[in-house]
This record gives sequence, C-alpha cells and structure tokens, in this order.
Amino acid sequence: MKTQETQPQEHTRINITIFSKPERAFIDWFLSWAPDWVTPDMLTAIGFGGSLLIFAGYCLTLKNTHFLWLVNFGLLLNWFGDSTDGNMARQRKIERPRYGFFLDHSVDSIGEVLIFIGLGISPFVQFNIALLALVGYLLLSVFVFLDTFVNSTFQISFARLGPTEARVIIIIANVLMFAIGNPTYQYPFGVFTLYDFIVMGVTFLLYTFYLTMIVKRLRYLAKLEPEQEYHSDTKK
Repeated sequence: MKTQETQPQEHTRINITIFSKPERAFIDWFLSWAPDWVTPDMLTAIGFGGSLLIFAGYCLTLKNTHFLWLVNFGLLLNWFGDSTDGNMARQRKIERPRYGFFLDHSVDSIGEVLIFIGLGISPFVQFNIALLALVGYLLLSVFVFLDTFVNSTFQISFARLGPTEARVIIIIANVLMFAIGNPTYQYPFGVFTLYDFIVMGVTFLLYTFYLTMIVKRLRYLAKLEPEQEYHSDTKK
C-alpha cells in the first residue's frame, strides 16, 4: 500500500536577538560569494565538527587550560555552520524542508549534548550543574518543536537572546577563566566556582523562558480552542 506524501507545515521564524543585525549582514555577505561547491549539508557538517572540537577542548582542559582557545574556535565553527546552512538552502532555493529540518535539529541536539557534557568533564563546572543546563536547553528545544507544530511558529530567540548570544556568553566565560582563573567560593551548602555561577545563571534563564512560554502558549491555545461541554446522548 502506497503511503500518501504530505508537505511539511509552513512556519514563521522568529529570531530577534542582540546580534541579529550584524549576524544577518555577515550571512548575506558570505552567501553572496560562496562557491557553488559549498553545500548546506557541508555547512551542517562544519557546525557539527565545531561541536566535536568544543567537546574535545573542554576535555583537554584537564591537562592544560590553553585548550579553552580550542573550545572558542569550535564555538565559532559551530556558529558559522549552524547559521549558514539553512540560509544557504533558502537563498539558493534548494530547500528540502523535511530533510533539512530533521537533519539540522538532530545534529544540533547531539551537539548540545556534547557541549554540555564536555563542560561538565572540564575542571571548571560541576558535572551535575552542566547536566541541569543541558536539560534546560533541551526542554526549551522541545518547546520550540512543539510550538512549530501547534502554532506554526519557529521561535529561535527569547528576550532577545538566542543560540548566538549563548555562544558569546560561553566565549566570554572561557576568556575570563583563562585570564583570571576560576575562583572558588565555599558556602554551608557546598563549594562552587565562578564558572558554576555563570552556568547556573544561564540555567535559570533557560528554565524561566521554558516555563513562561509554556504558560503563555497554553493560554493562547485555550482561547483558540475553548473547552467544550460534554453532553452524553447515551440512553440507559
């Protein structure tokens, strides 16, 4: 039996961030001269290669903190590939909506796991704190995917913060760790480092965005689809 092919639902992209204008300018500049042999899948692979470098760099900081520069280079590669692959497909009008969406976000999810686990393996952040941040990031990703389905909106940014801003925060934190070290603070409930507090701050934002958007979207959907009374016509 032949299955019926369906077209993926069109959606609106929301990506209004602090760096969205200069990022857009760079992407347009790159796409204006990128040679034909460069493909969206190639750019996706470059982005994923950046994730592998981030993971390796964080693990290697157990030996030498200079590998933080490898992490930062991996973050730049990850941003470059992740920000240009879909844009290239749209600019060249060679989109594969289902394939591209599935591939891009599958690779992104694996990359996020590598980045946060690498951070937890490093000597800078406690592993449990890194995992809490990973859960928050994945929860927000789940919201984005659900919202794309039920509301035809693919929201990349929250409060003018998006993946690019998250990478910038990590780069700044890495430079800070290299410049001044990672001071330790002891409290009655535990010992924490400066990098721990940075990651906990990011984690707080992730969970706040997730819970706020869940409530906001449920209120909107409840108005769109009001609850109906059930009337049973069953005869005894």
